[in-house]
Amino acid sequence: MTDTPTTGAKQGFQLKSASVSMTALELYYFESKEFEAALREKISQAPGFFKDVPLIISLEKYEGMDSDLDFFSIIGTCRRHNIHVVGVRGGSEDHRRMARGASLALIPGTNARDKDHASESATGAPTPEPIAKPIPAPAVAVPARIISQPVRSGQQVCAAEGDLVILAPVQPGAEVMAAGSIHVYGPLRGRALAGVNGDKNARIFCQLLEAELVSIAGHYKISEDLQGSGWKSAVQLQLKDDLMVVTPLEKA
Repeated sequence: MTDTPTTGAKQGFQLKSASVSMTALELYYFESKEFEAALREKISQAPGFFKDVPLIISLEKYEGMDSDLDFFSIIGTCRRHNIHVVGVRGGSEDHRRMARGASLALIPGTNARDKDHASESATGAPTPEPIAKPIPAPAVAVPARIISQPVRSGQQVCAAEGDLVILAPVQPGAEVMAAGSIHVYGPLRGRALAGVNGDKNARIFCQLLEAELVSIAGHYKISEDLQGSGWKSAVQLQLKDDLMVVTPLEKA
């Protein structure tokens, strides 16, 4: 705790910005029993990845009936599988009203319609276009985070911005995460999650692929899916048309 300069009283907390990795569940329609069956199947593929994960329900591509959408049912199903729904992204005004009723956070969508809804909700009216658009400041390059020691079982290493470079092995049970790409100059035997903020251009590079799970912008493969392509060799992984592709480094 810290002292306030004016009264000397103790502060119970401070508010700071934070970058937190969350998984988005892109919902197209909702039927309670089918939803739980599909969720159970996904979890069975990678139980450790989904345990206690915070989840956002994305409605940007929702095409089902509004009357079918039951946030309380979704929250209850996810909790039974140790997944915690924290918010809703995108959707219509009715969807956001329903989300508020379920005490979920509201997160602006990425498409133009959802951004317009967010602006109207905040101000009561659409945000007018400025007469003269400001010139954006030049982007500042974010340096990569470099780790020179082995990442051991139970450890988690995260680069909240930019790339993550690891000059040592990633052991089974370890987890490495980055907003950008991940470079492992050694065996990758744990879990690697690149593009955790949604960057589909992120990649994963490693000298020896033996990963438990790899993920790029939420698209993931487990070890069983990887063993037919590039297993135990130097590879790069990237997304092409939302499909994860494994390429030997010498052919990259």
